[in-house]
Amino acid sequence: MTNEIISWLSVGLILATSATILINRDWRVSLGSLAVQYIAVFWLVSRHLPFVMGSVKLIAGWMVVAALGMTRLGLTNLDREEEDTFWPRGRWFRIILIMIVALVTAGATPRIEAAIPGLGLPVIAGGLLLIGAGVFHLGVTSDLLRVILGLLTMLAGFEIIYAAVESSILVTGFLAVTNLGLGIVGSYLLVAGSTPLESGEDL
Repeated sequence: MTNEIISWLSVGLILATSATILINRDWRVSLGSLAVQYIAVFWLVSRHLPFVMGSVKLIAGWMVVAALGMTRLGLTNLDREEEDTFWPRGRWFRIILIMIVALVTAGATPRIEAAIPGLGLPVIAGGLLLIGAGVFHLGVTSDLLRVILGLLTMLAGFEIIYAAVESSILVTGFLAVTNLGLGIVGSYLLVAGSTPLESGEDL
């Protein structure tokens, strides 16, 4: 009973952090929300995986957040480019998007549980919330850091659901490496995109 309550609290935390990442334009708040989000992901993943394997996902996620945060912190020339190219730009539009994700998740979760018993309603709900929020995030932003955040969010949702189906150590390690690789590539692209070409440098 206690585990079920904590699992649903984790789903609520996922909804809150996903909404914060989608709505807020401050990269510090977004990365902080992503770090908190990985705690909820860790709990839901640990329902079907051993504690150690779940910890791997948590540590890998925090390492990605640290890498992106340190990279972005060093790019002072991007401070004036905080305004993202959202379309539409209204904050209420993005609030409506996250509400749509929540409604679709609430409707689809019982059906998926009925089709694939044993996954658990909180696990399905948390995974669908992250996948939906990640997809919408990718659809409304062109900022590189936020694209990486959207990909990481979507991948976290996939990991939650997949962990309930497959508990292989190899797959868990591969997904952790995928997260780390995405963070490293994102950090590299942030640095490369912020470095202007010199006049005599080849394109």
